[in-house]
Amino acid sequence: MPSIISAIINISKFRNNDLKQYSSRYLNRVNASGELFEYYIKDSIVGVFEKQEKDKEVEYDKIFSYTGNQNNPPDLIIKNSDAFEIKKIENKNSSIALNSSYPKNKLYISDTRITTFCKNCEKERWEEKDFFYIIGCVKNKVIKNIFIIQGECYCADPEIYKRLYEPLKDEIELILTTGGFEKGETNELGKVRRVDPLGITDLRIRGMWHIQNPFKVFESIIKYDLKKEFSLYTIMTEDKYNLISKDERIVLEKNKEIIIIDSKIKNPNNPAKLMDIKLISFSF
Repeated sequence: MPSIISAIINISKFRNNDLKQYSSRYLNRVNASGELFEYYIKDSIVGVFEKQEKDKEVEYDKIFSYTGNQNNPPDLIIKNSDAFEIKKIENKNSSIALNSSYPKNKLYISDTRITTFCKNCEKERWEEKDFFYIIGCVKNKVIKNIFIIQGECYCADPEIYKRLYEPLKDEIELILTTGGFEKGETNELGKVRRVDPLGITDLRIRGMWHIQNPFKVFESIIKYDLKKEFSLYTIMTEDKYNLISKDERIVLEKNKEIIIIDSKIKNPNNPAKLMDIKLISFSF
């Protein structure tokens, strides 16, 4: 089964970052920049860049157990393997909008924001999955940069975010209860139904999470070359890298255009501790 390493290898071989050209040759009905980038990432994992759309879908079905939707994470799950959230931005300095989902170090089946279909997407029940954010800096349908970051290198444990989120939710619940408002069912901070005398107005109370862009967070260990047309950076734990199949790692390490560096970053749960990571980069 392919992995995120497959995506890096396949992108380095494809060497095409122009989504307009890519879509006109291989996709029939996709035009939106964000959707094109998601197809690009799916193709990179499966290794089907140059197949036609109908043939791609057949290959996706072999590899992915879940392909998600716009409103619930994740965007992709490889069968019996990792989960991915794909984000498109136009500027490397832009924050990443996570909407109502707080940052994820892993994908947990206990997460109320993932769908029942996601929880049941595989024959054997799973409890947690390694999680990657894939962030593309795309302007005028040209991919300038891709940053792939393992959640454990980027985000704290869920308890860190819940210690703010849950007291806020409890306080809103108290206000609605004591105020005599009609509460609605929601996974967000709160929902009030029939606010006005006619009973035709509802209020959604929604948290909007943002996280600083990894291009900014890890700028101390990333060496940007502004002369390059395209650059890709990947950060994952050393342990995760060593769990990927040996065959894939051999192919990656033999590719002279791909640079692999051992480095250390601050632990998202305790910055006083450092994590051993692999920094993988490629550019043209």
